[in-house]
Parts: sequence; structure tokens; C-alpha cells
Amino acid sequence: MAGNHIMEFTEQNFDEQVLKSAKPVLVDFWAPWCAPCRMMAPTVDAVAAEYADRAVVGKLNVDDHQSLATRYNIRGIPALLLFKDGQVREQVVGATSKDVITKMIEKHL
Repeated sequence: MAGNHIMEFTEQNFDEQVLKSAKPVLVDFWAPWCAPCRMMAPTVDAVAAEYADRAVVGKLNVDDHQSLATRYNIRGIPALLLFKDGQVREQVVGATSKDVITKMIEKHL
């Protein structure tokens, strides 16, 4: 479910890859059974490719990593959270456009 520039975040690598990142990190909280999540996948892949050198983009399966979904109060998916300096800076819940996602990232570069 991930393209070439998409990282897979897990409970094991989340703190290191997301919270300690020097770059902004976009985390796509998703699940395989979620139709809107699958619909968003090509958009998230495109954003990851476009920002590969300036930001980190990855996915976190909420079924496999429920403690992280709970930690960030994820109640609906897809949920896109933008982290910078270890903190959530922006959040979008539900399917959205590439334009909304890129504007969210641009504010924190």
C-alpha cells in the first residue's frame, strides 16, 4: 500500500522516524479496509514523491498499531497528521485534495 517514497511507521520506529525527525513528517493513519484511505493512497504517494527531499511521508496502519492511534486520538480515518519538532502541527481527517496536503506541508518547511 506504499509507494517508493512512503515510509511505513510502526510502534517500533515511530519515535525515531517521526518525533525526532529534522524534517516535517506527514503521517497517514489508515487501514486496509478503509475505502477513503485506499482512495487517498495515490495522492499521498504523489505528495511523498514531490517532497522526498524536504519532508518525510509515511503511513501507519491503525489496526496494527492501535496504541499510536489512541495516543494521537485518531477517531476517523484517513487522518493526516503533520509533525514538526516532535509535535502535531496540522491535522486533516477524511479524504482531501493534494492541494490541501501540500499547503499543510509548505507552511512548515
